[in-house]
Amino acid sequence: MTSKFDSYQKRKLRTSYASVVISIALVLFMVGILGFVLLKSSNVANHFKEEVALTLFLKDEVTENQIKTLTASTEKEAFTRKVVFTSKEDAAKTYSKDLGEDFVNYLGTNPLKNSLDIYVKADYVAPEKMQEISNKFEKNAFVFEVSYDKPLVNLLTKNIQKISFWLLVISAFFGLIAMILINSSIRLSVYSKRFNIKTMQMVGATKGFIRKPFIWGGIRLGIIGAFIALIGLGFAIYFINERIPTLELLQDYTTLAYLSGGVLLVALIITWLSSYFATQRFLNLQTDELYY
Repeated sequence: MTSKFDSYQKRKLRTSYASVVISIALVLFMVGILGFVLLKSSNVANHFKEEVALTLFLKDEVTENQIKTLTASTEKEAFTRKVVFTSKEDAAKTYSKDLGEDFVNYLGTNPLKNSLDIYVKADYVAPEKMQEISNKFEKNAFVFEVSYDKPLVNLLTKNIQKISFWLLVISAFFGLIAMILINSSIRLSVYSKRFNIKTMQMVGATKGFIRKPFIWGGIRLGIIGAFIALIGLGFAIYFINERIPTLELLQDYTTLAYLSGGVLLVALIITWLSSYFATQRFLNLQTDELYY
Protein backbone atom coordinates (compact mmCIF):
# COMPACT_ATOMS: atom_id res chain seq x y z
CA MET A 1 0.00 0.00 0.00
CA THR A 2 2.82 2.36 0.97
CA SER A 3 4.68 1.48 -2.24
CA LYS A 4 1.65 2.36 -4.34
CA PHE A 5 1.21 5.63 -2.47
CA ASP A 6 4.91 6.52 -2.96
CA SER A 7 4.64 5.67 -6.64
CA TYR A 8 1.55 7.85 -6.93
CA GLN A 9 3.32 10.74 -5.18
CA LYS A 10 6.34 10.46 -7.50
CA ARG A 11 4.12 10.48 -10.60
CA LYS A 12 2.25 13.47 -9.22
CA LEU A 13 5.53 15.27 -8.54
CA ARG A 14 6.88 14.52 -12.03
CA THR A 15 3.63 15.78 -13.56
CA SER A 16 3.89 18.93 -11.47
CA TYR A 17 7.48 19.54 -12.59
CA ALA A 18 6.57 18.87 -16.24
CA SER A 19 3.68 21.36 -16.12
CA VAL A 20 5.97 23.98 -14.55
CA VAL A 21 8.64 23.47 -17.23
CA ILE A 22 6.08 23.61 -20.06
CA SER A 23 4.51 26.76 -18.59
CA ILE A 24 7.91 28.43 -18.28
CA ALA A 25 8.91 27.35 -21.80
CA LEU A 26 5.72 28.69 -23.39
CA VAL A 27 5.94 32.02 -21.58
CA LEU A 28 9.63 32.44 -22.41
CA PHE A 29 8.94 31.52 -26.04
CA MET A 30 6.42 34.37 -26.32
CA VAL A 31 8.76 36.76 -24.49
CA GLY A 32 11.59 35.67 -26.82
CA ILE A 33 9.50 36.33 -29.94
CA LEU A 34 8.63 39.79 -28.67
CA GLY A 35 12.25 40.45 -27.70
CA PHE A 36 13.40 39.37 -31.14
CA VAL A 37 10.94 41.76 -32.80
CA LEU A 38 12.17 44.54 -30.50
CA LEU A 39 15.83 43.88 -31.33
CA LYS A 40 15.22 43.58 -35.08
CA SER A 41 13.07 46.72 -35.14
CA SER A 42 16.12 48.63 -33.94
CA ASN A 43 18.21 47.15 -36.76
CA VAL A 44 15.53 47.97 -39.33
CA ALA A 45 15.26 51.53 -38.01
CA ASN A 46 19.05 51.93 -38.22
CA HIS A 47 19.01 50.58 -41.78
CA PHE A 48 16.56 53.29 -42.89
CA LYS A 49 18.45 55.98 -40.99
CA GLU A 50 21.74 55.09 -42.63
CA GLU A 51 20.19 55.57 -46.07
CA VAL A 52 19.90 59.31 -45.34
CA ALA A 53 22.65 61.32 -47.03
CA LEU A 54 23.92 64.84 -46.46
CA THR A 55 25.14 66.32 -49.77
CA LEU A 56 27.98 68.83 -50.07
CA PHE A 57 27.92 70.80 -53.33
CA LEU A 58 31.47 71.97 -54.01
CA LYS A 59 32.63 75.24 -55.48
CA ASP A 60 33.73 75.17 -59.12
CA GLU A 61 37.26 76.33 -58.31
CA VAL A 62 37.93 73.42 -55.94
CA THR A 63 40.70 71.23 -57.39
CA GLU A 64 40.85 67.44 -57.56
CA ASN A 65 43.50 67.28 -54.82
CA GLN A 66 41.38 69.49 -52.58
CA ILE A 67 38.39 67.20 -53.16
CA LYS A 68 40.50 64.19 -52.13
CA THR A 69 41.67 66.02 -49.02
CA LEU A 70 38.10 66.94 -48.08
CA THR A 71 36.92 63.38 -48.73
CA ALA A 72 39.70 61.88 -46.59
CA SER A 73 39.06 64.25 -43.66
CA THR A 74 35.29 63.65 -43.86
CA GLU A 75 35.75 59.86 -43.80
CA LYS A 76 37.59 60.21 -40.47
CA GLU A 77 34.69 62.02 -38.79
CA ALA A 78 32.85 60.11 -36.04
CA PHE A 79 29.48 60.59 -37.75
CA THR A 80 30.55 59.30 -41.19
CA ARG A 81 29.51 55.87 -42.42
CA LYS A 82 30.69 56.36 -45.99
CA VAL A 83 31.40 59.15 -48.48
CA VAL A 84 30.49 58.99 -52.18
CA PHE A 85 31.89 61.51 -54.69
CA THR A 86 29.82 62.41 -57.75
CA SER A 87 31.36 64.56 -60.46
CA LYS A 88 29.28 67.18 -62.24
CA GLU A 89 29.60 65.17 -65.47
CA ASP A 90 28.21 62.01 -63.87
CA ALA A 91 25.42 64.03 -62.24
CA ALA A 92 24.54 65.50 -65.67
CA LYS A 93 24.32 62.03 -67.22
CA THR A 94 22.00 60.87 -64.44
CA TYR A 95 19.71 63.90 -64.79
CA SER A 96 19.68 63.59 -68.58
CA LYS A 97 18.63 59.97 -68.26
CA ASP A 98 15.86 60.88 -65.81
CA LEU A 99 14.63 63.74 -67.98
CA GLY A 100 14.88 61.79 -71.23
CA GLU A 101 16.88 64.50 -72.98
CA ASP A 102 20.37 66.01 -72.87
CA PHE A 103 19.79 69.29 -71.01
CA VAL A 104 23.51 70.21 -71.21
CA ASN A 105 23.35 70.55 -75.01
CA TYR A 106 20.13 72.52 -74.64
CA LEU A 107 21.61 74.94 -72.10
CA GLY A 108 25.06 75.00 -73.65
CA THR A 109 26.72 74.50 -70.24
CA ASN A 110 26.59 72.18 -67.26
CA PRO A 111 25.09 74.07 -64.29
CA LEU A 112 25.59 71.19 -61.86
CA LYS A 113 28.42 70.96 -59.34
CA ASN A 114 30.72 68.29 -58.02
CA SER A 115 29.29 66.81 -54.85
CA LEU A 116 30.04 64.59 -51.87
CA ASP A 117 27.25 62.44 -50.46
CA ILE A 118 27.94 61.79 -46.78
CA TYR A 119 26.01 58.80 -45.42
CA VAL A 120 25.70 59.40 -41.70
CA LYS A 121 25.72 56.73 -38.97
CA ALA A 122 22.31 55.93 -37.48
CA ASP A 123 23.07 57.55 -34.12
CA TYR A 124 23.56 60.93 -35.81
CA VAL A 125 20.39 60.89 -37.91
CA ALA A 126 18.36 63.27 -35.76
CA PRO A 127 17.20 66.85 -36.53
CA GLU A 128 19.57 68.55 -34.06
CA LYS A 129 22.65 66.47 -34.93
CA MET A 130 22.09 66.72 -38.69
CA GLN A 131 21.78 70.48 -38.36
CA GLU A 132 25.05 70.62 -36.40
CA ILE A 133 26.83 68.63 -39.12
CA SER A 134 25.31 70.85 -41.80
CA ASN A 135 26.43 74.03 -40.01
CA LYS A 136 29.95 72.64 -39.70
CA PHE A 137 30.31 72.03 -43.45
CA GLU A 138 28.68 75.31 -44.41
CA LYS A 139 31.73 77.03 -42.91
CA ASN A 140 34.12 74.98 -45.07
CA ALA A 141 35.90 77.04 -47.75
CA PHE A 142 35.41 74.29 -50.38
CA VAL A 143 31.67 73.94 -49.90
CA PHE A 144 29.18 75.94 -51.96
CA GLU A 145 26.01 74.53 -50.38
CA VAL A 146 24.90 71.80 -47.95
CA SER A 147 21.67 69.92 -48.55
CA TYR A 148 19.76 67.09 -46.87
CA ASP A 149 16.14 66.00 -46.63
CA LYS A 150 15.03 67.72 -43.39
CA PRO A 151 11.36 66.58 -43.59
CA LEU A 152 12.51 62.97 -44.03
CA VAL A 153 14.85 63.17 -41.01
CA ASN A 154 12.06 64.67 -38.87
CA LEU A 155 9.56 62.04 -40.04
CA LEU A 156 11.97 59.16 -39.43
CA THR A 157 12.81 60.42 -35.94
CA LYS A 158 9.17 60.87 -34.90
CA ASN A 159 7.95 57.56 -36.31
CA ILE A 160 10.84 55.56 -34.85
CA GLN A 161 10.26 57.16 -31.44
CA LYS A 162 6.54 56.27 -31.59
CA ILE A 163 7.17 52.69 -32.68
CA SER A 164 9.91 52.22 -30.05
CA PHE A 165 7.65 53.60 -27.31
CA TRP A 166 4.76 51.26 -28.11
CA LEU A 167 7.07 48.26 -28.50
CA LEU A 168 8.51 48.99 -25.05
CA VAL A 169 5.01 49.32 -23.58
CA ILE A 170 3.92 46.01 -25.12
CA SER A 171 7.19 44.36 -24.01
CA ALA A 172 6.71 45.59 -20.45
CA PHE A 173 3.11 44.32 -20.44
CA PHE A 174 4.05 40.85 -21.67
CA GLY A 175 7.07 40.82 -19.37
CA LEU A 176 4.74 41.41 -16.42
CA ILE A 177 2.44 38.62 -17.58
CA ALA A 178 5.47 36.34 -17.93
CA MET A 179 6.53 37.08 -14.36
CA ILE A 180 3.02 36.41 -13.04
CA LEU A 181 2.61 33.12 -14.94
CA ILE A 182 6.05 31.76 -14.07
CA ASN A 183 5.63 32.88 -10.46
CA SER A 184 2.29 31.04 -10.27
CA SER A 185 3.82 27.86 -11.69
CA ILE A 186 6.73 27.94 -9.24
CA ARG A 187 4.43 28.65 -6.31
CA LEU A 188 2.30 25.63 -7.22
CA SER A 189 5.38 23.39 -7.25
CA VAL A 190 6.47 24.73 -3.84
CA TYR A 191 2.89 24.44 -2.52
CA SER A 192 2.97 20.68 -3.08
CA LYS A 193 5.88 20.48 -0.62
CA ARG A 194 4.56 22.88 2.01
CA PHE A 195 4.31 20.14 4.67
CA ASN A 196 7.93 19.12 4.03
CA ILE A 197 8.96 22.75 4.52
CA LYS A 198 7.13 22.99 7.84
CA THR A 199 8.49 19.60 9.01
CA MET A 200 12.07 20.69 8.30
CA GLN A 201 11.42 23.96 10.11
CA MET A 202 9.99 22.14 13.15
CA VAL A 203 13.10 19.94 13.53
CA GLY A 204 15.31 23.04 13.67
CA ALA A 205 16.43 23.68 10.07
CA THR A 206 17.17 27.33 9.32
CA LYS A 207 15.18 29.26 6.72
CA GLY A 208 18.24 29.62 4.50
CA PHE A 209 18.91 25.87 4.63
CA ILE A 210 15.28 25.10 3.72
CA ARG A 211 15.11 27.70 0.93
CA LYS A 212 18.31 26.62 -0.81
CA PRO A 213 17.12 23.35 -2.46
CA PHE A 214 13.83 24.95 -3.50
CA ILE A 215 15.61 27.90 -5.09
CA TRP A 216 18.06 25.66 -6.95
CA GLY A 217 15.19 23.40 -7.99
CA GLY A 218 13.28 26.40 -9.36
CA ILE A 219 16.36 27.65 -11.21
CA ARG A 220 16.89 24.20 -12.77
CA LEU A 221 13.28 24.14 -13.97
CA GLY A 222 13.76 27.65 -15.35
CA ILE A 223 16.91 26.67 -17.25
CA ILE A 224 15.21 23.59 -18.74
CA GLY A 225 12.21 25.72 -19.74
CA ALA A 226 14.54 28.35 -21.23
CA PHE A 227 16.36 25.78 -23.38
CA ILE A 228 13.05 24.37 -24.64
CA ALA A 229 11.93 27.93 -25.43
CA LEU A 230 15.21 28.62 -27.27
CA ILE A 231 14.77 25.46 -29.36
CA GLY A 232 11.27 26.64 -30.29
CA LEU A 233 12.61 30.12 -31.10
CA GLY A 234 15.34 28.56 -33.24
CA PHE A 235 12.77 26.69 -35.34
CA ALA A 236 10.56 29.82 -35.60
CA ILE A 237 13.47 32.04 -36.72
CA TYR A 238 14.66 29.39 -39.19
CA PHE A 239 11.13 29.13 -40.65
CA ILE A 240 10.83 32.93 -41.01
CA ASN A 241 14.31 33.14 -42.54
CA GLU A 242 13.38 30.49 -45.12
CA ARG A 243 10.23 32.41 -46.07
CA ILE A 244 11.85 35.89 -46.02
CA PRO A 245 15.60 35.37 -46.72
CA THR A 246 16.21 39.11 -47.29
CA LEU A 247 15.92 39.66 -43.53
CA GLU A 248 19.09 37.55 -43.02
CA LEU A 249 17.94 36.54 -39.54
CA LEU A 250 20.37 33.63 -39.15
CA GLN A 251 23.34 35.83 -40.10
CA ASP A 252 22.61 38.37 -37.37
CA TYR A 253 24.73 36.67 -34.69
CA THR A 254 24.68 39.67 -32.36
CA THR A 255 20.88 39.74 -32.15
CA LEU A 256 20.71 35.96 -31.72
CA ALA A 257 23.28 36.11 -28.91
CA TYR A 258 21.38 38.91 -27.13
CA LEU A 259 18.13 36.98 -27.54
CA SER A 260 19.55 33.74 -26.13
CA GLY A 261 21.22 35.52 -23.23
CA GLY A 262 18.08 37.54 -22.51
CA VAL A 263 15.81 34.48 -22.39
CA LEU A 264 18.19 32.64 -20.05
CA LEU A 265 18.61 35.71 -17.83
CA VAL A 266 14.84 36.25 -17.56
CA ALA A 267 14.36 32.57 -16.68
CA LEU A 268 17.05 32.70 -13.98
CA ILE A 269 15.87 35.94 -12.38
CA ILE A 270 12.14 35.14 -12.35
CA THR A 271 12.53 31.55 -11.12
CA TRP A 272 15.00 32.61 -8.41
CA LEU A 273 12.73 35.37 -7.12
CA SER A 274 9.59 33.23 -7.39
CA SER A 275 11.18 30.29 -5.55
CA TYR A 276 12.53 32.57 -2.84
CA PHE A 277 9.27 34.35 -2.10
CA ALA A 278 7.10 31.22 -2.48
CA THR A 279 9.27 29.33 0.00
CA GLN A 280 9.39 32.33 2.34
CA ARG A 281 5.59 32.50 2.35
CA PHE A 282 5.21 28.92 3.59
CA LEU A 283 8.02 29.37 6.09
CA ASN A 284 6.08 32.23 7.67
CA LEU A 285 2.79 30.32 7.91
CA GLN A 286 1.58 28.59 11.02
CA THR A 287 1.03 24.82 10.86
CA ASP A 288 -2.76 25.06 10.88
CA GLU A 289 -2.66 27.61 8.01
CA LEU A 290 -1.05 25.07 5.65
CA TYR A 291 -4.43 23.40 5.08
CA TYR A 292 -6.03 26.53 3.58
